[in-house]
Amino acid sequence: EVQLVESGGGLVQAGGSLRLSCVASGHTFDDYAIGWFRQAPGKEREGVSCVMSSGDSPDYADSVKGRFTISSDNAKNTVYLQMNSLKPEDTAVYYCAADVNPGIRDCSIDYYLLYDYWGQGTQVTVSS
Repeated sequence: EVQLVESGGGLVQAGGSLRLSCVASGHTFDDYAIGWFRQAPGKEREGVSCVMSSGDSPDYADSVKGRFTISSDNAKNTVYLQMNSLKPEDTAVYYCAADVNPGIRDCSIDYYLLYDYWGQGTQVTVSS
C-alpha cells in the first residue's frame, strides 16, 4: 500500500507561481513512476507531467511545456511540480499518482489507468 499526499495548492494571480509537492509513504518499490494529473469542473482528467523514480524520462503535456517542471527528491520520497507563468486555464484540482509496475515503460501522462495509487488532490486556482 502506498499513500500519497499532495500539498502546495492555493490561489494565485495569472503569471504567478506555485510549487506542488507529493509525498509518498508506505511500501517502497524499486522502480515506479509518479504522475501529476488535473481535473477542472466539467472537464475530463488531464495528464500534466510525470517522471520515473530515477528522475529519468520526464514528460509534459503540451499545454504546460516550458512553464511547469517536475522533479524528485528520493531522499524525501517527494516529487515536486514547479508551476510558473500560471494561467486561468490551469485552474483545477491537481492529483499525484503512482504507477508501481512500469516494467520497461517510461512514465505516461496519457493513460491514467496505469496508475495504482492516488492522492486526495490539491486545489489550484488562478485568477485573471
